[in-house]
Amino acid sequence: MSVLSAPTRRFSLGTLFLTLLSVIAAGLWFFPVYWGIVTSLRFDDETVKDFALWPSNPTLHNYIFDIENSDLPIWYLNSTITSVAVTVLVVFMSACTGYAISQLNFPGRKALWWMILGSFMVPVSALIVNHFIIIAGVKLLNSYFGIVLPMLIAPVTVIVYKQFFDGLPREFREAAVMDGATEFQLLFRIFLPMNWGITTALAIITFIGAWNSFLWPFLAVQDEKMMTVTVGISAVQDAYGVAYGRILSGAVLAGLPVSLAYLLFQRRVTQAITLSAGIKG
Repeated sequence: MSVLSAPTRRFSLGTLFLTLLSVIAAGLWFFPVYWGIVTSLRFDDETVKDFALWPSNPTLHNYIFDIENSDLPIWYLNSTITSVAVTVLVVFMSACTGYAISQLNFPGRKALWWMILGSFMVPVSALIVNHFIIIAGVKLLNSYFGIVLPMLIAPVTVIVYKQFFDGLPREFREAAVMDGATEFQLLFRIFLPMNWGITTALAIITFIGAWNSFLWPFLAVQDEKMMTVTVGISAVQDAYGVAYGRILSGAVLAGLPVSLAYLLFQRRVTQAITLSAGIKG
């Protein structure tokens, strides 16, 4: 009995150790987030006076101040418009491109596929200068089009779609073609409905990435009325100086939509990250 129970005991101790390690790591990661939320509920004098894990007099003053004395509602609207536009266009174009490369034969098909694969070797930040010159040249700075267009480069989404389209039986396509279906009907009535889970996951992760994007919107927009919420928060920081409570309340408001999206669609987000990691690996 002792020989049989020993492996179970060792396994239990190992599981307990890994669980405690995971809890400690999660606590270390979450503490800055918690501290930012707590600080946003304090008055500025309390923030610099002492160290406490909870404010003595919690207040929403900083949140009210941010909403009333900044263009936060407009920034939210700008982020919503640009993020939704990027999500819809990226998913639509990636699905069409992945389907074309997977199912159609056309001149330059292999070259296009290798070009998409090769794009992983070029960091997005390395293209920022080129993007700025082009967008400025066509006079799209300080506009929704200027923000959205460079953010439509999403090779991972194309590759994910192609892989899943490659895995579908050819009989589905052949039967639909015999019934007179067009390529768009094949894509939107047969192929995509078989992959709604993947489409949903990619749409959610694309939306979160677009909402959190900072570098390109920061360069493409100088007009305060056209700023996204991530860029606007940096402007709030410059205006408020060392008013930590107001800065962090703005940061909490900026991150609230994507946090809610993650909590609501946690499984889909995890699925999309796994797919993207598998492609990059």
